Amino acid sequence: MNSVNDLLRDKGGRVWTIAPQASAYAALELMAQANIGAVMVTENDRVVGIFSERDYARKVILLGRSSKTTPVSELMTRDVLYVSRADTIENCMALMTEKRLRHLPVMENGTLVGLVSIGDVVKAIISDHEFTIRELERYINGDHTTNINHNL
Repeated sequence: MNSVNDLLRDKGGRVWTIAPQASAYAALELMAQANIGAVMVTENDRVVGIFSERDYARKVILLGRSSKTTPVSELMTRDVLYVSRADTIENCMALMTEKRLRHLPVMENGTLVGLVSIGDVVKAIISDHEFTIRELERYINGDHTTNINHNL
């Protein structure tokens, strides 16, 4: 697996969204039901932010705000970094590491088409490395019919 497109093909492109005027509580309910750590904030099919567990912990609980009365728009991260389907998994990992992100939306022509998490990226990289190791082991053990150049 080399690209974000490969990752989305395997995991699916389902993205959970919420409106900016929705309460933080409603966003948390959605995140709990979907078993996700972040939800995209959209308005008229346009991404306006992302709301994560981290936003909640740092901007609601620690500041003594109420999740039932505080709108997502006051808490969300507005400057959303994103990737495209053509981006590499390695690029996602580098961006997530450098910017300390756990989620990256996938955009194509201004349209939200997916969301990748740090867990998705790590899983893909581990799977890719395991494949390379298996192929190298097969080659070392005498099976020279394998393609060890899978991702080298």
